[in-house]
Amino acid sequence: MKNYRVNVARILFCLAFVAVLGACSSDPQVKRVDSGTVTDLSGYWNNTDITIVCNSLINDCLNSPRIAQETAKLGRLPIILVGGFRNESDEHIDTVIISDTMEVAIMNSGRADFVAGGDTRGELRAERQDQQSNASEATAKALANETGADFLLTGSVRTVVDKAGKTSTRTYYVTAELSNLETNVRLWRDQNTEIKKVIVTPGAKF
Repeated sequence: MKNYRVNVARILFCLAFVAVLGACSSDPQVKRVDSGTVTDLSGYWNNTDITIVCNSLINDCLNSPRIAQETAKLGRLPIILVGGFRNESDEHIDTVIISDTMEVAIMNSGRADFVAGGDTRGELRAERQDQQSNASEATAKALANETGADFLLTGSVRTVVDKAGKTSTRTYYVTAELSNLETNVRLWRDQNTEIKKVIVTPGAKF
């Protein structure tokens, strides 16, 4: 009986030791999910919000009557340059991802083209300049022969936060506007407020 009790005690000790080791493990637990899965962990701006807002705004822009009139005047697909989106919210938001997603939405619509801007445009110009000295005359790309954009798309992100106790709401105001690059006339402007979140901290009742 004594040996039996000792063996049981040893087994229980080993199980407890293993459990403690498992609890103290510093290795993160990773679970792969589909890229379309909504993962609202913190209540802050995320990839799902970007997709919803950008697709909605570009769809509204390209369906605008004024844009349709301008496209008819051009007699071809309008060429859009996607500029910067300002982050005027109270949190860190990578606005480059917003600009990139806007470009994807424009391309996927099949109703407008866009030209490269920012760092990409700088790289293209540097490569053309380099070709003038290092590429054959037959293959070197000409300078000052870029396709100029017709319109510039810019915008901003703002947040309105309301809080009471352990419950808060975050509403995102994403504004986009399209301007004529030659005349500075603003042809379209819209604001998306679809993203609104209620965040309840632990211990609070929803």
